[in-house]
Amino acid sequence: MVTVPAGRVVLSDRRTERSWDVGVEACRLGAVPVTQAFYARVTGQRPSAARGDRLPVEGVSWWDAVRFCNALSVREGLAPVYQFADDGEGVAWDASADGYRLPTEAEWEYACRAGTSGPRYGALDEVAWYRGNSEERLRDVGGKRPTPWGHYDLLGNVWEWCWDVYDPEVYGTYRVLRGGGWFDEHWSCRASVRRRSHPTFRVDDVGFRVARSGGGG
Repeated sequence: MVTVPAGRVVLSDRRTERSWDVGVEACRLGAVPVTQAFYARVTGQRPSAARGDRLPVEGVSWWDAVRFCNALSVREGLAPVYQFADDGEGVAWDASADGYRLPTEAEWEYACRAGTSGPRYGALDEVAWYRGNSEERLRDVGGKRPTPWGHYDLLGNVWEWCWDVYDPEVYGTYRVLRGGGWFDEHWSCRASVRRRSHPTFRVDDVGFRVARSGGGG
């Protein structure tokens, strides 16, 4: 887990041509996406199509990701962040809990930019696995240059689930994905790119990383 300092970020959506300014509180964000080995240690499951302990876990839905966060919190003696409705269809975020959670998309983009001003925190081939250099396959985490704040693979390798609903009026419960993946062209691997998917969706280029509120601990 690597600290993300407090600050502000401007998010934008190309589809609606809208932008909005968001304050970000200090938090901690996983240095790498959750790996297959880590996911297996916590859940006992290996859902990924490709196999390798240091490959990012993929083939996981948004629901799988939030349940992993709660399971990891319990495993480490922390208060679970997510409270699930009895019907299994709804989930609430307990802001007082100290456990693991998904990053918000504002936290994700702010960490991805890491004080830089361009579309990426470095030259694409140096920081990301994408269609142009991945040989069209998933790659071990941590193999490219990190952000100035010390996070790896925020661009490329796997898209990452965020907490946020994408656009509830148009897309209902669809959640935000960020970062681009190993099969994407260069234009998808930028700090500002937003993608959406149904929270039950599972595919071989979507994973996640964990966050915790607060800048320490």
